[in-house]
Amino acid sequence: MDKKKNNKYLWILVILIIVVPLLFIHNTDFGGSDDQAVSLIETFNPNYKPWVENIFTPPGGEIESFLFALQAAIGAGIIGYVFGFFRGKRNVKKS
Repeated sequence: MDKKKNNKYLWILVILIIVVPLLFIHNTDFGGSDDQAVSLIETFNPNYKPWVENIFTPPGGEIESFLFALQAAIGAGIIGYVFGFFRGKRNVKKS
């Protein structure tokens, strides 16, 4: 198999991994530390009012988890690119 065909199959697999859970998983409740922190604060201080409101609220917990993972993946990709760029630059200077 050639490289272009392998890349095509990998992209299809990535898209399927992203889309299939969004289509088939509904009405799930993924609790996070933010929710636990708010409930704990409201236990100690019932008059607590948040400083800010959400700009966008995802329709479900799985979407929120997906967006968080996507943000982490993009950040890791950028950091990996920067490290690779500077390492390649250093290797060019050595030769």
